[in-house]
This record gives sequence, structure tokens and C-alpha cells, in this order.
Amino acid sequence: MSVNYESRYASSPEAVKQYDTTQLRDEFLIDNLMEVGKINLTYSHYDRYIAGSAVPTTPLTLEAIDPLKSVYFLERREIGIINVGGNGSIEVDGTTYQLGLKDALYIGMGIKNVVFKSDDKNKPAKFYINSAPAHVNFPTKKVSLEEANKIELGSLETANHRTVNQMIIGGVVTTCQLQMGMTTLKTGSVWNTMPAHVHDRRMEVYFYIDVPENQAVCHFMGQPDETRHIWIHNHQAVISPPWSIHSGAGTSNYTFIWGMAGENLDYNDMDVAKITDLK
Repeated sequence: MSVNYESRYASSPEAVKQYDTTQLRDEFLIDNLMEVGKINLTYSHYDRYIAGSAVPTTPLTLEAIDPLKSVYFLERREIGIINVGGNGSIEVDGTTYQLGLKDALYIGMGIKNVVFKSDDKNKPAKFYINSAPAHVNFPTKKVSLEEANKIELGSLETANHRTVNQMIIGGVVTTCQLQMGMTTLKTGSVWNTMPAHVHDRRMEVYFYIDVPENQAVCHFMGQPDETRHIWIHNHQAVISPPWSIHSGAGTSNYTFIWGMAGENLDYNDMDVAKITDLK
């Protein structure tokens, strides 16, 4: 079997208040992404969300993992994939989709065979994977970064000037519940998703990329009145429960890929936490 996985159980906010740094990282940090020649997945019990990666030097086939209790991976699931490495391709039931840097691909429920390939094994594609349960099949669709719905937010004065690229989201791609996109901070800005918010109707995963060598991002989580933090490096991700804020500040500008699933598809469904109320 070419797919490695681990499971993460849900934690209550009351329990998390007692966690030390090691426990926080063990529960919420995903730090085994982008291992060459492997598919690594983390199965979260928050909305049964899966986050992971595939870095093929030879073709890698996405196989069902035991928690799914299914014959094939997408039997009852949908998946979103964004390439953050060299040029590559994904074969979807015999149809090949080419993905360059920061291209995305949505694959709907019912697809039986998904194979990841790199054009050059010395410069492999690095496919970031998010998956959520699905109830109906929607068509496979590729979305380039240029085709994303773009939203400009923040300002340099508040160090949070950024472009939100909505890629796998209503109006661009039809999905059951999965949503994905990419937010890029402008030079001189370090804060993402500020003011912070929670959305009790869905969970989220943040995957940090373009973090320069010897730099880092401090990811803030927890309830607004009792926050915690996890230091993140390039190609690491963090699971954000529905009760938690999700916001980061970097020692440099960077990019992050957000993915989420849950109760609804309303991107703006959130409960904003005032900056002055954060503790």
C-alpha cells in the first residue's frame, strides 16, 4: 500500500486549555507533508476531513485507507488538490489533467482511480490534498490561479494586505461541501485572517507555503478569550476546530492554502472576534 495515514480525534475546548506545547502540536500540527515518493494523509474526526500530500517520483495511486471502510478512496468522498511544486499531472479514471505551480483540481465522488505523476522526478510535483465526505457526484474541474475569484483585503498600514484566491468554491467549482483557496500576503504584511473569527458551522485546515528559509509563522488558535499558538514552518499545516480562531503572523510575508468543510457553503458565514477582545 502506497498511502500512509494517521487519525486525529476531536478535542473539546475545555481539554485544549490544559494542553502544553507538545500536546497542542501532537493534536493539531501536520508536519509530515511533502515527503518525496509518498502519499501521507491525516484523517481528522472534525467533519471527517482529510489533509495530506502526494510527491510522486514514480506514479502514486490514491488508495482507500482503513477509516473510510470503502473499496476506493472517493466512493463517498470528494477531493481538492493544489500543486505547490514542479509540473505534474493527475490521472482521473483515465483522463489526465496537467497541473503547474499553484493550479488546483477538484474531483467529485465516485471516481475510482486517481494517480499522481511528476513531469520530472528531479523536480517533482508537490500535490497538497484536502478531502471531505460527499453525497453526490460533481464533475472534475481544473482551476488555475488566474481563474480564481480574487478578493483584495486589508492594508499595509495594518500589516495584513493580502489577496484571497477562491479556487474550489461556489461560483468557480460546484462541490458538496469542500472549499479551498489560497491567500497571498503582500510584501511588508504578516497577518492573515485578521480580525480573527470562528465559524461553528465548519472546520478548517491551514497549510503554509512560501515561508522563506529561516523564517516562521506563529499560528494562533483557541477560543477568542483564551488563545494558544503553534509555530509553523514551510509546508506544515494546522487543523482548526470549529470552536477555534485561525490566524497567523509571520516573520516574513508568505502564502497559505485554506480548506474547509462542514454545515454550509457560505464563505462569509463567520463570527468575527474583535481584535480588542482577544486574550
